Amino acid sequence: MTKVTVCIPTFNRCHLLPIAIESVLQQTYSDWALIVCDDGSTDGTPELMAEYQDSRIRYIRHPQNMGKSNNMRSGFQEVTGEYFIKFDDDDRLLPDFLEITTAILDQHPEVDFIGTDHWIIDINNQRDEQITQQNSQHWGRTNLTQGLVNNLLEIVFIQQSFQVGATLFRRQALLDVDFMRPNLQNCEDNDLFVRLALAGKQGYYLPQRLMEYRVHAEQQGINRAIPYLRDKLNYLESFKFDSQTCEFIRQSRLAETQLLLGLRLIETGETSTGQTLVWRGKSHSYLKTGVGLILSVLPMKLRQSTFKKLRQVKNDDHLLSTSTVY
Repeated sequence: MTKVTVCIPTFNRCHLLPIAIESVLQQTYSDWALIVCDDGSTDGTPELMAEYQDSRIRYIRHPQNMGKSNNMRSGFQEVTGEYFIKFDDDDRLLPDFLEITTAILDQHPEVDFIGTDHWIIDINNQRDEQITQQNSQHWGRTNLTQGLVNNLLEIVFIQQSFQVGATLFRRQALLDVDFMRPNLQNCEDNDLFVRLALAGKQGYYLPQRLMEYRVHAEQQGINRAIPYLRDKLNYLESFKFDSQTCEFIRQSRLAETQLLLGLRLIETGETSTGQTLVWRGKSHSYLKTGVGLILSVLPMKLRQSTFKKLRQVKNDDHLLSTSTVY
């Protein structure tokens, strides 16, 4: 039985998918199998996958789009190996990722998963040293030392230091929490880490950059922001923590998400729902709440142009937007 299973979920990324697959083929560790789960791609992905004549690679194609977490679950259901990693079709592993991480799991049976740091790359596969360092600092990885993480819930929920594509898991630990929740397109990774921590699983951090996370234009825009905020709201409403610190942060993030989603919905014409959410999230910012409710009574054309002007004034899109998460 193959020891490590790698899963790459994909959807309409045949221009980037070969780079992700090649990063698996180039691993210095050889006892692996790869599952590519295609969520109903309408581009050249089936033709691309037909070119791979490697018995270690399995291609699962769904005729229709079933959603991100459902697609990932379909791949996980086919896993038989002891260890498992999933990473996205626009990212890639460094050649020694599996060799280094499997060795640590082999040596430490008490560890359920091992997470590493990662590089930020652009659409042209170029690493950005400055952005990478800022990213590691922002998500608290520069404050973590190598070894078992003692305060795991705070690290994965408050700091959000672990990145699922840079983490190797014991398959049994994922089975114990039923892997990723179905019907989520976003925040499924945050949700998984929180449930693992609540289940008493043990996480190990390795401060080496062994994976590359790609940041590019396809990840941005209002059409992506609304589904992201809806799923984030679902994710935050799924928990209530015993830890006062974690619960305070959850309530704060919940209010922020309600407010931001409400503003987006007001902008796109779902006025009533938007007004309700903005009001629920008022504790995050009474100023933004007031602005949102005033804009919600304007005619749509004037409303949307005003939102646009506000974004131009706030060049970083801070007033009425979400922040980039990676």
